[in-house]
Amino acid sequence: MKIALVVEYNGKRYHGFEWQKDLPTIQSKLEEAIHRTTGERRRVIAASRTDAGVHAKGQVVSFWTDSRLSVQTIQRALNARLPDDIAVLSAHRIPERFSIRSDAVSRQYNYYILNRPYRSPLLLDFTYFVAQRLDTETMNEACSLLVGRHDLSSFVTSWEKDTSPVRTIFEARMERYGDIIDFKIVANSFHIHQVRNTVGLLIRLGLGKLTLSEFKLIMETKKPGLAGPTAPSKGLCLTKIDYKQTLGRIEQE
Repeated sequence: MKIALVVEYNGKRYHGFEWQKDLPTIQSKLEEAIHRTTGERRRVIAASRTDAGVHAKGQVVSFWTDSRLSVQTIQRALNARLPDDIAVLSAHRIPERFSIRSDAVSRQYNYYILNRPYRSPLLLDFTYFVAQRLDTETMNEACSLLVGRHDLSSFVTSWEKDTSPVRTIFEARMERYGDIIDFKIVANSFHIHQVRNTVGLLIRLGLGKLTLSEFKLIMETKKPGLAGPTAPSKGLCLTKIDYKQTLGRIEQE
C-alpha cells in the first residue's frame, strides 16, 4: 500500500530534507524509522523539499510498504522511533495513482521575523532578528506585486534543469503580531531559496534601503540572484500542502 504522512519537524539539526551521505537529514531519519517499523528499505518522497535549517509543521511525504500493519499503528510506531524533533502528525492510505508532489495544488510557507530592539533567546531558533523597525505597510505594497503568475528569475539563485522560472503566487502578505512579523506566501510551487530571497529583499525595502519602484524593477529585470540577501533558514517554516481534497477524504475514496 501507499502511505502519506503529515510531518512536523524542527530543522535546526538537519541538512535539509533530502538524503545526503554521512549527514543528518529529515528523509534519512524517516527512512530509518520505516525500516525499524516494517523491516523494509523504502524511499520517502516529499511534497516540498526543505533546505538545511528550515522547519515544517505541514510537510507531506509518501512511501510504499508491504506491511500489514494499519496506518494508525505505523504512525504510532514511527513516532516511537523518530527523534524528538521530528513527529508524524497523521498517516493516510492513499491511492496508487495519487502523487503527493504533482497532485498538490499549493504550498504555503511562513517566515517569522522578530522585529524589536533586543533579541529573544527563546525565539532564537525560529525567527530572524531585525532590530530596526520595519515598515510593514510598504512591504505589503510590494507583496501585492508578487501575487499572480510571474517569471521570478530575480528571486532565484538557481533552478532545476528543464523547469520554468514562472510560478503562480496566490497570496503574499505581512502581518505584525506585536514584535513578530509573519510573512505568509502561498504558491503552486517554489524555486530553491525563492522564499528566503524574497524575504531578504522585502527586509531591505522595509528598512528603507530601496524604494518600491526599485523593488518592482528588480522583479521585472528577471536576473537570477538579483533579489536578496538570502534570509537565514531558521525563520522559514513549511506550513501546509493543499490538495483538491484533504488527505482524509482521498484515503476514503
